Amino acid sequence: MTAAALLCLTGGLARAATLPQTVAAVKPSIVGVGTQLQTRSPAIVFSGTGFVVGDGLSVITNAHVVPDKLDAARMEQLGVVLPDGAGVRFRTAQLVALDREHDLAHLRLEGAPLPALRLGNADAAAEGQALAFTGFPLGMVLGLHPATHRALLAAITPVMQPSLSARRLDARAAARLQRSPFSIYQLDGTAYPGNSGSPLYDPETGMVLGVINMVFVKGLKESAISAPSGITYAIPVRHVQELLDR
Repeated sequence: MTAAALLCLTGGLARAATLPQTVAAVKPSIVGVGTQLQTRSPAIVFSGTGFVVGDGLSVITNAHVVPDKLDAARMEQLGVVLPDGAGVRFRTAQLVALDREHDLAHLRLEGAPLPALRLGNADAAAEGQALAFTGFPLGMVLGLHPATHRALLAAITPVMQPSLSARRLDARAAARLQRSPFSIYQLDGTAYPGNSGSPLYDPETGMVLGVINMVFVKGLKESAISAPSGITYAIPVRHVQELLDR
């Protein structure tokens, strides 16, 4: 792919591209999120996926991917993990904004900017729309290689439904019902825990329409069933834009 074609995709221009072209343009913007502690083995611990937006120094991921605290005494650092030949390299980052209600986090990188993805219009997402997401479903187990999955937008639904029985409501679900519910995307693509924080995008333009979320939503949306359904969910991109506007 030429540099011009890459810029057309990441710049969100109107002309459509094939999915292989879009994936090639998206992959440089996909990062792992984790921590580094030089005295630990392994030194780098992967916790989820993130993607670069804005000026190339902002990274969006899920809030649950970011550790609650770091071991400051031993100089543990938060950052992103990038492929580096046969290995990986770590770049430090700072947590600048957290949205626990929508399970989103905004990190800021140090150093040179990375290729950035463009945010799309969440209102343009429609049930039945073909989408794709790219991330690290198995973390660094098989090496840091971004994997892409197709996904149909199966339904746009409330983040949770009122339980038919109060006995099925835990404290977290009860607190959610007291706040204004928001809509989420239900997908028919398969995601895994390492995919948390992956961008959900239009396969023709690469415009980001949502953020894959596994842990946060399943604890609410599927709290009334005894076993996980395997359904994948995503947080609409409007909440990403709100976080970046803070």
